[in-house]
Amino acid sequence: MQQTTMANRALTIRPIAEAEAAAVVALWHACGLTRPWNDPQQDIALARGKAGSDVLVGLLDGRIVASVMVGHDGHRGAMYYVSVDPAHRGLGFGRQIIAEAEDWMRDRGVWKANLLVRTGNEAVLAFYEELGYARGSSVPIEKWLDPSRRGDA
Repeated sequence: MQQTTMANRALTIRPIAEAEAAAVVALWHACGLTRPWNDPQQDIALARGKAGSDVLVGLLDGRIVASVMVGHDGHRGAMYYVSVDPAHRGLGFGRQIIAEAEDWMRDRGVWKANLLVRTGNEAVLAFYEELGYARGSSVPIEKWLDPSRRGDA
């Protein structure tokens, strides 16, 4: 029953406040998004409140239950660390945080959104396909500029 009453609730979505970084990192850990070679606190500091990037948080009753790191290079946008608290999945909050990230990009004249999904994460790929995302015509390639940070993805 909780799902039907909460499913129609709208998140309050806004840029992250400095004091919320620890809560967002905890959310990312709970969602399995962090990797040992990436410092999530540093990632937040690099993106937060810049002209070309930010971290958006979705609040439900004053508690952060969703987030997305969003940025752009002038014409293509990117989303990272898209997250919804596992206890609040299936309620439409993922759709809400993605829509807000897309609006953030549109407001800055960005015409294409990109995001990366780790290999084998079919459930997440299916979620994005429902939102109109598709595997692109480009193949992501990478080079580790700092080999000490190299990981599996």
